[in-house]
Amino acid sequence: MSKKIIIAIDGPAGSGKSTAAKNIAQKLGFTYLDTGAMYRAITYMALQKGIAENVSAVIELARSITLNLKFENGITRVFVNGDEITNEIRNPEVNAKVSDISKIPEVRAEMVKIQKKIGAEGNVIAEGRDVTTVVFPDADFKIFMIATIDERARRRYKEFQEKNVNISLEEVKANLQMRDDIDSNRSVSPLKKADDAYEFDNSNVPIDKELDILLEKIEKIQNRV
Repeated sequence: MSKKIIIAIDGPAGSGKSTAAKNIAQKLGFTYLDTGAMYRAITYMALQKGIAENVSAVIELARSITLNLKFENGITRVFVNGDEITNEIRNPEVNAKVSDISKIPEVRAEMVKIQKKIGAEGNVIAEGRDVTTVVFPDADFKIFMIATIDERARRRYKEFQEKNVNISLEEVKANLQMRDDIDSNRSVSPLKKADDAYEFDNSNVPIDKELDILLEKIEKIQNRV
């Protein structure tokens, strides 16, 4: 392969895009860019500081912190100002607020700057809500990952159970539906399928089979560039 490429995956919460991106990154030796973790980090810090309802303060926070991601052993480690908050950004409070924080235009602008800088290095697989439409509109391969709401809720509920988080399946489903609505209807960088993206419904597809399908398509892209 003569050219370093960018693979971009978008999709709603719980659609499996993180799992797919991690598996592809590990298989191909690519840099994994978890854009959602960046927005979760800002949200977590805003909640910790008690400023999550103060848009101006959240914008200033996004502009002032140093945010770093490290993909190690299949896990994206998240650091803000040198302190690791990898586990903290996955709690229900962050889940419930991250879409509100993510829709702030100035916050998105700051995050996109970082994302584009990482992407410029090439051989990157990025996943999020707007990486195929806004962050990397010229990505070499775009995927729009989907799954039924019931399957997405089941997956997210299982994650919470494994972390001993006290939350019901009904609450998880309601939270996902709320996030879908916010993400799809925000005025800036809404979640939507790019015209040239490959739509992949993995509701009933085993993870190993999913990886085989996506790697086959990526190989075709690599052979063309």
